[in-house]
Amino acid sequence: MFSVIFPGQGSQIVGMGKELYSKYDTIKKLFKEADEILGFSISNLILQGPKEELDLTENTQPAIFLLGYSIFNLLKNEHSMDLSKGKYFAGHSLGEYTALTSAEGLSFSDTLKILKIRGIAMQTAVPKGEGGMVAVLGSEIGKIEDIINNNKENYECFIANDNSNGQLVVSGKINDLDKFILDLKKNTIKNIKLPVSAPFHCKLMQKARDIMKIEIEKINFSEPKNILISNVTGKEVSKSSEIKDLLIKQIVSKVRWRESVKYMIDNGINQFIEIGPGKILSGLIKRIDRNVKVNAINNEEDISMVKIND
Repeated sequence: MFSVIFPGQGSQIVGMGKELYSKYDTIKKLFKEADEILGFSISNLILQGPKEELDLTENTQPAIFLLGYSIFNLLKNEHSMDLSKGKYFAGHSLGEYTALTSAEGLSFSDTLKILKIRGIAMQTAVPKGEGGMVAVLGSEIGKIEDIINNNKENYECFIANDNSNGQLVVSGKINDLDKFILDLKKNTIKNIKLPVSAPFHCKLMQKARDIMKIEIEKINFSEPKNILISNVTGKEVSKSSEIKDLLIKQIVSKVRWRESVKYMIDNGINQFIEIGPGKILSGLIKRIDRNVKVNAINNEEDISMVKIND
């Protein structure tokens, strides 16, 4: 059995999808529709840049969604790859919206619009330069939780992403993160400051959560045709009312990617098909369980290499 998965922010590069765009009308058509829906040429931004604009959260989120959703439809319509047979659909952070839309729980137009709003809301929830994120490498989540909990009087930090065995991301205000990093150094734990200007997936995103609650409530959700795995719970969800609630909570909640992958594997999944730019999720899954098959699809060669497990 297989799951279809979609990446989140950080996987974008200028020119992503260029090969498929140049060859397939399905991709061109969806890119053109997206330009019209958003009121600017996101297709030019994806294909030509500049990088600084593509990397703005308000552009990155709809851009990564557009490419993932376009490739998903290309596989279905022109390569007879029936991904609807996937037991689960899942995505990392904004990738959860790509999963939901691919499972026909949200319309293409509504998703583009809501992700533009989500990007702006998340970027502006904390003044620029005040918040950030740090990747923590080679340590277990329990140890990092202990460091954070034992130093609450000195600083306030939050585990934002539990990505894989030995890879976490922590959010907080810059001054607090600097103090946290000193404690990591004392414990000889590797860390890297990430090139983001906001502390995603923690309570500092409360303003963004409030905005998204209002906007999500306006949208008509359908019952998805595939079971989704929620970032918030790491477990399956299929009712549109629950999905709405969890997408609102997702803004201020830890992304439980490691738990999500383990849940899918424990429930019979032995193949993951990652659709969208890069191969970040594929790498994370291999760190979680080396025995599962992983395919990442973002170019013509990738498509030819995929054989779906029954």
